[in-house]
Amino acid sequence: MSDPKNETADLAAIPVRVLIVDDDEGHAEAVADALQRINCECRVAGSGELGAQLISAEAWDVIVTDLRMGEVDGLEILRLTKDELPEAEVIVLTGHGSIHSAVTAMQHGAYTYLTKPLDISELRAAVEKASARLRLIRRNAELRRSLDERFGFEGVIGTSPQMKSIVEILKNVSPTDTTVLIQGENGTGKELVARALHQNSPRKSKPFVPLNISALPDSILESELFGHEAGTFTGAQSRRIGKFEHANGGTLFLDEVGEMPMDTQVKLLRVLEERRITRLGANEELPINVRLVAATNADLQKNVADGKFREDLYYRLNVVSIYLPPLRERQGDIPLLMEHFLRDMCRKTEREVQGFSRAARKALLAYQWPGNIRQLRNVIERMLVLDSDGLLDIDGLPPEIAVLVRDQLPDSEHEIASGADSLIGRPMGEVEKYYIERALDLTDGNREEAARLLEIGERTLYRKIKEYDLRK
Repeated sequence: MSDPKNETADLAAIPVRVLIVDDDEGHAEAVADALQRINCECRVAGSGELGAQLISAEAWDVIVTDLRMGEVDGLEILRLTKDELPEAEVIVLTGHGSIHSAVTAMQHGAYTYLTKPLDISELRAAVEKASARLRLIRRNAELRRSLDERFGFEGVIGTSPQMKSIVEILKNVSPTDTTVLIQGENGTGKELVARALHQNSPRKSKPFVPLNISALPDSILESELFGHEAGTFTGAQSRRIGKFEHANGGTLFLDEVGEMPMDTQVKLLRVLEERRITRLGANEELPINVRLVAATNADLQKNVADGKFREDLYYRLNVVSIYLPPLRERQGDIPLLMEHFLRDMCRKTEREVQGFSRAARKALLAYQWPGNIRQLRNVIERMLVLDSDGLLDIDGLPPEIAVLVRDQLPDSEHEIASGADSLIGRPMGEVEKYYIERALDLTDGNREEAARLLEIGERTLYRKIKEYDLRK
């Protein structure tokens, strides 16, 4: 995690973006000149109408607006700012005869009001206080993001309905000791969800102990779980502490629990019911305080019906069930995962890259990901390792993914070129609508990705989608 002190310094060095809205352009330019001397990046709008357009089109930190203007006055600028840029602060300028209106503006969310003629030092102080508040908000947001990445629901990345539902379950279950069964295909992030449960529980200061059942021979599984005394079997030269004891006070994560032999299932059920274990070769029972989280890629209900898994153990494990969908069923989350993995790997390797090329994004979005999140992470790591120019492109993709672009992109590019040729001489609105539609097609409707392709703000894209009725 990056140093919060450095983050604060970085934020303080960023210029404050100030929009000055005043139909007296000479006065507005004087205000801009005064604020540029205190690390403000200023722009002047000579009318309320132009100010409204700039507020809708760009992000601003502070809006300094005259109260009395034409059809679009300072109160309308305030209302629009609160709708479009809720974090931005609005400073209202008014004459002595309009104090009542300025107070009304304060009641509707203005940061403060200043009377004309302006005291420049008073204006600078107001802008600096407003920007300090914004920097505090940004720093807190960055700290929350960093904490979430390190201590939050790791691996539970996505805005799809499935992932939002999973996060809600995790928030409710994490503070409890309830046994949880996580189901899903290999590579969907079951262990990461288990770690998130542990890290957000009262047990987070105690051990999180993972054990993959399928990776162990049946002959040593019980020793791994419960431990053994010296001399219990050939090779047992000393006492060994099992995973249950090692996880005491914390969380034990049993992965691929569907692979557990029937005789071990019986012993596990008894441990869960009695909260006591006995090391192999010992007579003394030991109390344990462990939260159990189990995971499987198998259909345990079918295994129960086939006599391969104990029904009583299934119900004991399945107190709360979490199903992790395969990546192909939540492809809208792929861009978020791509950016998360790339940012994480760049931080660890201390490398800087521009990001993904359009062709690479198209291929990664089109692929079905049989290996799920684990495969996606490995592919991005491969792309970063093979990259030589700072842009992750199709030359770094595995052949089975790169072929999706090589086979399809030429036709797509030809289609785009043909469509672009047909737009020559057409009104700008039609051209804009066409390229927004193409960007949405290329990103399978992902608006965040489409905005990035078009190099415009998401808020601007949303407004254009509404304007051109592209919401379908």
